Amino acid sequence: MVAVLRRLALASIVANVAIVVTGGAVRLTDSGLGCPTWPRCTDESYTTTAEMGVHGVIEFGNRLLTFVVAAVAVAGVVAAWRHRGRLRWLSVAVFLGIPAQGVIGGITVLTDLNPWVVGLHFLASIAVIALAYAFWRATAPPAPPPAVLPPLRLLAWVIAAASAAVLVVGTWVTGSGPHSGDHGAARNSLDPETISQIHADLVFLLIGLTLAAWLALRATGPRPAARAAAVLLAVELAQGLIGFVQYFTDLPVLLVGAHMLGACLVWLATLSVVWALVPARSPAPAETPTFAETPAPEVAAPVP
Repeated sequence: MVAVLRRLALASIVANVAIVVTGGAVRLTDSGLGCPTWPRCTDESYTTTAEMGVHGVIEFGNRLLTFVVAAVAVAGVVAAWRHRGRLRWLSVAVFLGIPAQGVIGGITVLTDLNPWVVGLHFLASIAVIALAYAFWRATAPPAPPPAVLPPLRLLAWVIAAASAAVLVVGTWVTGSGPHSGDHGAARNSLDPETISQIHADLVFLLIGLTLAAWLALRATGPRPAARAAAVLLAVELAQGLIGFVQYFTDLPVLLVGAHMLGACLVWLATLSVVWALVPARSPAPAETPTFAETPAPEVAAPVP
């Protein structure tokens, strides 16, 4: 049963990453208003119509995928319900995050793809991915806390904060760029070159922090944590390469889509480092008998 639960938790991660990528496809194909209202697709229909063409099909298809993601989450709740504690509430948190993310998606449509709301829609998915990852890690067998120096645990949280900042500012870059999701959608009025430079600076900071963590863990830390830092560093470098290429090639849609997938992978690799360095919970202290609980030693009777 635990193995099934673990697979469902992993499926939830994959499904939530997939809906980020398909949501990016909606924006990159200018299908953001393919269904011009919400929760219906048109004022008269919950489904797309022939008159709405391919853009309606793409937008409505992304809406349908939300039900698939929700179904996986419901299966996780059912499987986790027999367990008490973190597994149960994490499964419920993942499920509740999906309709919340869907409502934000609806607001993006009702506000004609306001770039700030579009960015919030992406960040809501990132939050649900974090919950799904925590759910997946909670299904693993319990393990002793890693033997890591306290400064390295603090560094893990700093890396997580830097990674989150990169994602947030990345939505500002997107909101200033050409891929608005619809030809008539507004932009956030930020200077694309300036905000892209700030985004790049944060990326360099994140890579530097990760490199420092990897070098320190190779010297002092456990091997699993060092491997997690190495994976994060590799993903960051690949994502940074995609980012620079897309910037200097006028943001081709395929590279922008790959960059969105890379953002999810960077976030997951960041969470892996945090879990490798910060114990999920403190182990219960070993029970030691008190004086009153200690049985008196047996004394042999004297031999007459």
